[in-house]
Amino acid sequence: MASNIARDVSAKGPSAWLNYFQDSPDFFMANDGQLAFHNYQSAKAFIQDTLVKSISKITLNWSHMRIDPLTSRLAAIGSDFHEDITFANGKPLPLDGYFSGIAIQTKTGWKLRNAHWSIKKATK
Repeated sequence: MASNIARDVSAKGPSAWLNYFQDSPDFFMANDGQLAFHNYQSAKAFIQDTLVKSISKITLNWSHMRIDPLTSRLAAIGSDFHEDITFANGKPLPLDGYFSGIAIQTKTGWKLRNAHWSIKKATK
């Protein structure tokens, strides 16, 4: 699932994330310690109405990935990541951070039940 996420987000842009979020009111996502989306619908609305208009390209790479099976249908995921984001105005933004989440096996494959992104602050 993680390699598919990186491949699809890099090829198709931010809308590809919707293929990997569990389409459920139980889904949630936090970013840098703040609740960003309280369910799938709020994530879908933001991605479709805002993110795809402001970001023209993302290249996502994972490193030091850790997957811990919790049950036969649940797994905890943690990984460093690097993204090269290109905004619609052409401005690039490289980001490094850490991702964690819980994946759940559904009838349509593995999906993220919840997720958290933290961005590393630049140091001088």
